[in-house]
Parts: sequence; structure tokens; C-alpha cells
Amino acid sequence: MKTFWKLFIILLLASILGAAAITPYTLTLQGLWQDLPVPFYVFLLGTVIQNAVIFAVFIFLGLKIAKKVGLGLPVLEDWLEGREVKSKLKSIMGISVGLGLLAGVLIIGFEYLFSLAGVAISLLEPSISPPAWQGFLASFYGGINEEITLRLFFMSLVVWIIYKIKSTPEGKPTPAGVWLAIIISAVLFGLGHLPVTSSLTALTPLVVLRAVILNGIGGVIFGWLYWKKGLESAMISHFSADIVLHVVLPLLV
Repeated sequence: MKTFWKLFIILLLASILGAAAITPYTLTLQGLWQDLPVPFYVFLLGTVIQNAVIFAVFIFLGLKIAKKVGLGLPVLEDWLEGREVKSKLKSIMGISVGLGLLAGVLIIGFEYLFSLAGVAISLLEPSISPPAWQGFLASFYGGINEEITLRLFFMSLVVWIIYKIKSTPEGKPTPAGVWLAIIISAVLFGLGHLPVTSSLTALTPLVVLRAVILNGIGGVIFGWLYWKKGLESAMISHFSADIVLHVVLPLLV
């Protein structure tokens, strides 16, 4: 139980950091810097408090549910329980960063294809793309907050629901059930970006498809890593992908 609460506190503090870090990026993307009704520090404080409450729920439920289906944070858990973690961290670092970079490149490639079809929203439009330093800060939100929401909480929940319907003879989630949860959470990940997208352009079937495919690429990769390597691996991979998309790309275009 002590490990549970330590994990809870670590993830909650990390999610607060992520919520604060993405604020400049969001304000720039939506063109709201000059239209804030209150001083920036007041807006930031409100954002942090709101996210702290929301993520406290996601983290608490996510940790509880994940444990029931064999998912979790193996590196942090071992560290908190006094076990050696250097070799485990080293074993996940290469594949996590590598797949994250691959996800970023694939997303850019598909974004280019959608731009040829007349859908160019942000990645390849420097005029409305936030600067690289804001993209770097925003990458922490992707790697931390979105992984807590989509993988630790939602994917774990879907795996648990399917597990209650059908499990292996050993009493574990079936591979098919986990894959279904990965795909569902990846699609939700894509749909979850539509509110921001709608502030930039009108939503059409092609725009919705773009959101699902571009974000679904990462969602599938991060979901698989969560399943096979743990949430830390998914977080590292997601952060790496966002660095490509929100830091490297703005510096090149």
C-alpha cells in the first residue's frame, strides 16, 4: 500500500508539471495570449488546480485497475521497493525512444499526405505553429498526462472490462483483449484532439480521419509499449515522438 501511494504522489506531481508546461503552447495555438481575462499567473494557477483534481482521479483509479490486469509501472515500482532498476531502465530506453522517433516520422509522413489532399492544419504550417521552446514544454504533457489518461486509466479500464468477459485459462487478459483495448484507446486519443483541431479549422470527415490516423499511430505504439514494457516506456516513447513533432519539426520548417 505504501508503494501505491508513493506512485500516486509521483504521478500526480508529474501531471501537475505537465499541465503547467503545456499552457504556453495551448495559448499560442489558440491565439489567446492577448485575450486572457485574467493575469497569466492566475490562469496558470487555475489550470494547475483543475488538472490536479482531474488527474488525481485518473491516477488513483488507473493504478487500482492496472494492478488487477497485470499492467503498471515496473521501473518505478522496483525503485520504490528498493530493487535494482538500472538494467531494467536501460532495457526499455532504446526501444522506447526508437519507437517514439518512428512514430513522429510516420505522423509527419501521413500529415504530408493529408496536406496533399487539402488538409493542412498545424504540423506543416509554420505561421500557426508554436515555437520550439513551447513545443518542448508541451511534450511533457504528452508524455505524462496523456499517457496517464489514455494508457494508465482508459486502456487499463478497457482491458479490465474485456478481462471480466473473457480471460485466459491462467486468469489473465487475453492478447486479443489487450489489442482491442490498445486500438480503442488509440482511436479515443485521436478523437480527443478534435476540440483543439476545431479551433483551427472546420471539422470535416477528412479532418476527423486525419486526427484519428495521425494520433492513432502513436496510440497503438504507446499502447503496445505499456502492455509489454510498462507505463514508463510508453511515457518515454510519447515524449520522444512529441519532441520530433513539436521541437525538431518547427526548427526545420
